[in-house]
Amino acid sequence: MATILSIETSTNVCSVAVAQDNHVIFHSEDFNGPSHAVQCGLFVEEALSFAESHAIPLDAVAVSEGPGSYTGLRIGVSMAKGVAYGRDIPLISIPTLQLLCVPVLLYHEDIPEDSLLVPMIDARRMEVYSAVYDRALKEVRGIEANIVDADTYLEYLERGPVVFFGNGSAKCKDVINHPNAIFIDNIHPLASNAGPLAEQRIRRGETVSTAYFEPFYLKEFQATKPKNLL
Repeated sequence: MATILSIETSTNVCSVAVAQDNHVIFHSEDFNGPSHAVQCGLFVEEALSFAESHAIPLDAVAVSEGPGSYTGLRIGVSMAKGVAYGRDIPLISIPTLQLLCVPVLLYHEDIPEDSLLVPMIDARRMEVYSAVYDRALKEVRGIEANIVDADTYLEYLERGPVVFFGNGSAKCKDVINHPNAIFIDNIHPLASNAGPLAEQRIRRGETVSTAYFEPFYLKEFQATKPKNLL
């Protein structure tokens, strides 16, 4: 097990955490808007000070890799690279959409066992960035940008229950009205939930280069339009 500093800045929420042996021992979060340029540095400084004051060496730095806000991801990744390079420790990237799934799996045990998970990150109008996972976080469908209508996720809804969450899901409630659709509110990508994913990547030796790693920005995805708009 390891001690990992995690940084998450992909949406309007800014968060930093330290987890030791997969237990969160420090976390700071700001839900008040995109002030990452100020808050991220402050939170990281507090986290490092906490670790040093308790004589806890860091083994790795984990950072959310997107998709997400260009500015937010750039700030978080730059900060993570700086800490990893300065301390000569590995850098780990965490897919933001997988990170969104962690609190659903940990704290919403009432969802059906055969559910598919659809984390959503908000974009403009009815556009969202999403993927489809099973409960083991195996990818059923990769990351796509979708302009959502009633049929966008129909093939999955017809198989069984599908759980929608993340800051892009609220605007889809009135559009996706299939009886198998389940919506969970107030799910955010948070650094305090990154521990299980980061630990998994450390065990597998899945690190990224502090020099060359780049996150996945929202602009890199082309929205898939509903069929009636093609």
